[in-house]
Order: sequence, then structure tokens, then C-alpha cells
Amino acid sequence: MSTHQKGPAVRALRTPGGLSVRVDVRTLTVVVLLLLAALTASVLLIGTGDFPISATDVLKTLTGNGNQIQEYIVRDLRLPRVLVGLLVGASLGLGGALFQSVSRNPLGSPDVLGLSQGSTAGALVVIVLLSGNATEVTLGALIGGLVTGFAIYLLAWKQGVHGYRLVLVGIGVSAVVTAVNGYLLTKADLVDAARAVVWMTGSLNGRDWDQVWPLLGLCAVLVPLVLANARGLRAMEMGDDVSHALGVRVERVRLVLMVSAVLLTAAATAAAGPVSFVALTAPQLARRLTRSPGPNLVPSLCMGATLLVTADWAAQRAFGADQLPVGVVTGVLGGLYLLWLLVTERKAGRI
Repeated sequence: MSTHQKGPAVRALRTPGGLSVRVDVRTLTVVVLLLLAALTASVLLIGTGDFPISATDVLKTLTGNGNQIQEYIVRDLRLPRVLVGLLVGASLGLGGALFQSVSRNPLGSPDVLGLSQGSTAGALVVIVLLSGNATEVTLGALIGGLVTGFAIYLLAWKQGVHGYRLVLVGIGVSAVVTAVNGYLLTKADLVDAARAVVWMTGSLNGRDWDQVWPLLGLCAVLVPLVLANARGLRAMEMGDDVSHALGVRVERVRLVLMVSAVLLTAAATAAAGPVSFVALTAPQLARRLTRSPGPNLVPSLCMGATLLVTADWAAQRAFGADQLPVGVVTGVLGGLYLLWLLVTERKAGRI
């Protein structure tokens, strides 16, 4: 008597032009549900604040049918914050999926590899040493993340970049940069130190259209570029030798994807501060929902956006007048998830 293991339900869609596209039904369903969840959380978040607005009125205002006060509150004050949250969450989710796939390690996320700490260092240099304004802090965080990512890539290079070495180098760089950040804080005066600590927590407070457009433009360029290299990334998860045999230019694809991941992470950190654990947990949660092998890039992107706006809504609603920065909520939830994951893996005998 033989048994057969069922694989994921896959359907082939054919266009009138003769193009055939394979679609994983479960993955598509998960993506649609995550998008609906993100949109629902966004509408609720827009309606939350000192001047509450019902979900119905939020939708009316977004379609141009609200009154003057609602138009100002929704379009000028709250909508940019929510859009920044969606874009930051999507960038972190996609960046985390790329790092975990390239390194072939579930801990290969920007939080662990030191990219978030590098962006923090760039911001602290501007705040503490240069007394820069908000725009200069954002630019400093972006440059800090890019420099850190470049340093990790160079230090991990030895006839190519391999996942195990990448993670080890990233952990070492993270420790060094964290020490530098602590030193910079000790050198700051009280006002600058308080400003720096608020930024380091990770928050969407005060975000406006100035943060939306650069992040939106970057995502519009990088997301299609990443998806265009998704086939090569999937092959690379089977090993470099197999990828070469399949005709994948491994180092070129790896470099493009790592640069994209660094840019996404650095831009997200520059826009909202170092929001912890979203890049680490979003790809893993997406993979558990889709039950699909491979990088799960689009589900991870959608999961990151959903996690961040939901966490921001919880930060505003769950603690009354004491509203928490979103980075605090994601840190607590991410820590609990890691503890649960460790207990589960231990019970399964894998650790």
C-alpha cells in the first residue's frame, strides 16, 4: 500500500498572448488575506487618535466625500503616517526575506547582521556630533546603513559570499557598531541624548509626506528588480553549484539582491528609526502560512506591512493615553515569537 504526499496546489494561467504563469493557490490566498488585513488595519489606524473617526467616515474622506475637518485630519495628518508604516513594514519584510534566503539562515536578518545598528550609528553621528535637523538625521541613517552593508559584504567576501560567513561577520560588525552607538550616547548632552533615544526606539509619530515619497520611489524601483531576480534566488537556495548548473550568474544575482536588501532596510530605518524584529519574523510567519519552500518574497512583503500597521494600531489603542512607539510593540511581540519558536524547536528535538 503506497502513500502519496500532497504538494501545494498549483494552477497554470494562460494569457491570450500565449504566456503561461504558474500560480500557487495557497500562496495567492495568503497574499490576498494579508493585503485585506493591512488595509483594514490602516483604515482603523487612520480613525484612531484624539479626534476619533469611524471607519465609514474614513473611507468617505479618502474618496473625497468627507467634511473639511475630516479631510485635514485624514489626508494631512494621519494618512502619511499610515503610508510610511505600510512602506516601512513592506521594506523590512522584503529585506528580511532576502537576507534569510541569501544567507540560507533564518537568523540572517538586518537586526542580527548589524544593518539597523549601522543606520542608528549614522543617525547618532548627525544628532550628537553635527546637531542636524530631521532631514539630515534621515540622510545620516541611510548613509550609515549603506556603509555598514558594504563593510559586511567586503569582510564576508572570500571567492564569493557564503551564508554562514555572512552571518558571522554581520554579528561581529553588529557588536562593534553597537559599542560605537553607546559611546556616541555618552558623549551627547542631555537634549541630544533624549532626542537620540526617542529616534532609536522606532516610531511613526510625526511622519508626513516628506517621508512617504522617497520611500515610495525607492520601493517602486527595487521591488520589481528583486522580483525579476526571484528565479535566481530560488535556485541559489539549493547551493551555488546547482545554481551555476542551471545557468544562474550567482555572484551577480547575490550582489544585486544584497544591495537591494541593504537599501530597503536602510531606507526603512531612516524613515521610522530601527523598528526591531519585523525583518526577522515577517518572512518566517509568511513561510508558515504559505507552507511553500523558497524565499516567499511577496508574502513576506505583505506580512511586514500588516505587522507594522497592526502593531502601531495596538500601540495607540492598548495602553490608553500612554501611547507607545511602534518599535516597543514590535520588540515585545518579536521577542515572544522567538521564545515560542525556540520552545517549539526544542520540543521537536531540532535544538
